[in-house]
Amino acid sequence: MVKVGLTGGIGAGKSEVSRLLASYGAVIVDADKIAREVVAPGTPGLAAVVAEFGDGVLAADGSLDRPKLGGIVFSDPAKLQALNAIVHPLVGARSAELEASAGPDAVVIHDVPLLTENGLAPLYDLVVVVDATPATQLDRLVRLRGMSEDEAKARMSAQATREQRLAVADVVIDNDGPLDALERQVRGVWERLGEG
Repeated sequence: MVKVGLTGGIGAGKSEVSRLLASYGAVIVDADKIAREVVAPGTPGLAAVVAEFGDGVLAADGSLDRPKLGGIVFSDPAKLQALNAIVHPLVGARSAELEASAGPDAVVIHDVPLLTENGLAPLYDLVVVVDATPATQLDRLVRLRGMSEDEAKARMSAQATREQRLAVADVVIDNDGPLDALERQVRGVWERLGEG
């Protein structure tokens, strides 16, 4: 088994890289997806989030109102730390279960947005960073995700800096260009993983 940590700043295009790697046969362990699962209605995770932040973070249907919670935590580092203290251990446990269920010859891609922030690079055989300039990230968040410029900048500033991410990278995928350039780079990474 080859364990790869895949990360990148918000809006850098990590999800597209993850999708491409999955299409080549990689097993994807998506921390964001798992983070949603562990706070689904009826879970201990959601109960812990509500205990910490109050009923105001719930939507009318009893699910987590993620935009409302995001507005609270991304403007207050202490509150973000409190949320992470609840969610990260749950995500880690579920990620370990999914990795354990992959075959011995699998290439397991851990899609982890906060890999750098949480000092997780040593856990992987290889760390791949999807990189884009802050201007590109901001443009994508505003144009493609509908965020306000202030909201996008707050999300970006809550993450590691570009320099911090690049410092932990074994491989950097430049995603400032067109999709076909991205696809060529991802194919190259996949071929390198197959030689490992």
